[in-house]
Amino acid sequence: MASSISTKPFLGAPSSDGSTIGSLQSSSKLYTPCLQLPARRSQPKRLEIQASGSTYGNYFRVTTFGESHGGGVGCVIDGCPPRLPLSEADMQVDLDRRRPGQSRITTPRKETDTCSIASGVADGFTTGSPIKVEVPNTDQRGNDYSEMSLAYRPSHADATYDFKYGVRSVQGGGRSSARETIGRVAAGAVAKKILKQYSGTEIIAYVSQVHKVVLPEDLVDHENLTLDQIENNIVRCPHPEYAEKMIAAIDAVRVRGDSVGGVVTCIVRNVPRGLGSPVFDKLEAELAKAVMSLPATKGFEFGSGFAGTFMTGSEHNDEFYMEENGRIRTKTNRSGGIQGGISNGEIINMRIGFKPTSTISRKQNTVTRDKHETELIARGRHDPCVVPRAVPMVEAAVALVLVDQLMAQYAQCMLFPINPALQEPMELNKQEPVQIPH
Repeated sequence: MASSISTKPFLGAPSSDGSTIGSLQSSSKLYTPCLQLPARRSQPKRLEIQASGSTYGNYFRVTTFGESHGGGVGCVIDGCPPRLPLSEADMQVDLDRRRPGQSRITTPRKETDTCSIASGVADGFTTGSPIKVEVPNTDQRGNDYSEMSLAYRPSHADATYDFKYGVRSVQGGGRSSARETIGRVAAGAVAKKILKQYSGTEIIAYVSQVHKVVLPEDLVDHENLTLDQIENNIVRCPHPEYAEKMIAAIDAVRVRGDSVGGVVTCIVRNVPRGLGSPVFDKLEAELAKAVMSLPATKGFEFGSGFAGTFMTGSEHNDEFYMEENGRIRTKTNRSGGIQGGISNGEIINMRIGFKPTSTISRKQNTVTRDKHETELIARGRHDPCVVPRAVPMVEAAVALVLVDQLMAQYAQCMLFPINPALQEPMELNKQEPVQIPH
């Protein structure tokens, strides 16, 4: 059988008569030998692993870091506009609303969640460089998770983290813990400040359902709803009567070592028109991604939501009309403030469903990491209902989407003078010059 290997000599190899193939020879038998370079050392390929799933945004980019029982948690904000007045106090308000140990219906873990800005701010103003925010973990009890290192908590991320990575941080659930949302809430506070100062945009969320206690929509005036009304009780429901019913529902399961879920409603007022893009980057799609990435989320409704499926087109359509000032508005708002993936200037409204907390102190059947069936009674400190503490988390997620979309709209559609017959300016008013200390 003939060999498939070529027998042709390679360039620079000696021939049968002793000369060199490919060498240059003159008539005087002098020659210049071929240039021989030292063999290039083979360089090992550089393997780069890019961490996935910890960053959101294109223009206003936020990366969260840290684990529930590690040294601390936080975020890095890249793309924040310069010259924005900013301090830890701006973030601490929302971090205090999110922190554990607020009341009897939240986890008793005691954390002050005091934040510190490590970079990106000078003399009280953002510099345009990345902003790093850090929050230390101070009340850790890793021994509470000794059983969970052996067995999976039902409906928790314990099992899927092992299925994906083959290793996980057992204490507190690591990155699957709601403690990761500290970075989102801190970054969301910055985003809310930008939106408020630039366009007067307000983001307000509240608890509209706990277990089977459902707050009727017509009992809340979204045009005039205030933060004080929501923060007036520990469950963050703006209606006092229904708030008491919700608290009672949480108390009933808390004393039994069980948990319940619920719904957070979020509204956004004074939204600039034009945010969002057609097709893949529709504004409601971005909002859904952001809020559904929060821990324990299981459902998302926008505008009329699933109730709209029971209507006809003539019942569901939002008819247009002209305001006295010549502005185009809609008579109803079943679209939820977004049409065709683009904001229309009406109030944006959405609802996010949260499941019952998976870590409960009641006996449950499960499987160990070495694949044996067993029973588990989870220890540790956990919320009997995550919904009250999820309110600032939802606001933060929505703010991150809107500020990213605001910057995208400004970059694409506000570079040249607007068409005043069809477009509106996005800014609330002409910004006053900021006095930066020298």
